[in-house]
Amino acid sequence: MMTDDHSSQDHTDPDHQDTPQTLISHLLELRTRLLKTAVAVLVVFLALFYFSRPLYTLVAQPLMQAMPEGTHMIATGVAAPFLAPFKLTLYVSIFIAVPFILHQAWAFVAPGLYRHEKKLAVPLLVSSVLLFYAGAAFAYFVVFPLMFSFFATSAPEGVAVSTDISSYLDFVLALFLAFGVAFELPIAIVLMIAVGVTTVEKLAAARAYVVVACFVVGMLLTPPDMVSQTLLAVPMWMLFEIGLLFGRLVQRRKEEADENEEADAP
Repeated sequence: MMTDDHSSQDHTDPDHQDTPQTLISHLLELRTRLLKTAVAVLVVFLALFYFSRPLYTLVAQPLMQAMPEGTHMIATGVAAPFLAPFKLTLYVSIFIAVPFILHQAWAFVAPGLYRHEKKLAVPLLVSSVLLFYAGAAFAYFVVFPLMFSFFATSAPEGVAVSTDISSYLDFVLALFLAFGVAFELPIAIVLMIAVGVTTVEKLAAARAYVVVACFVVGMLLTPPDMVSQTLLAVPMWMLFEIGLLFGRLVQRRKEEADENEEADAP
């Protein structure tokens, strides 16, 4: 009996040792992925740092074109002429490295996903990156010119428009993020339908509220004129409809999978 107990303990001991080993291996892999991500951002940053001032000039172009003739941007901080382009270059480096960052995240979590989850995750990752870029581009090329033209012409008489470069950078970075996230609406809809939080029918029934919400968001993020509000609200509404279109496909596949599981069940 002593021999049997001892052999059974020897048999179970490796199972107890696998858990910490597995945890350590996951942590080591996570560290490797994070290091690769940091190196990728650093490489892009070093490649762009020489162009940091032209990059800032490019980002500031919508405001500079809208400012009254004879005015210019200012730097109120001692280190602002260096720190503002430096900060912008760092954010642009992360922005450019997003596909590689998501690839590293995908490589880390993919082994733990089912096959059908992998099939859904890859298109969602690719489309989320493209939609975020599209939102940022829409903000720069469409919203910024209208917004800054309005701001530049609305200054009270006797007030010179001289925007601080650090304040401007914080403002546009927040807007880039806001528009990038807003353009993720189709992804959010597809995910909610995929996990069963809601259905296409419920979202379609709430279409009137969604349209109102789009115009409210447009009112909050753009100058108080109907043109710029519509330029944001209409694309968001179209993205909502696109989300419903792909949501129908996901819901249909989900229903078919559930029916197949019920049919295979004994």
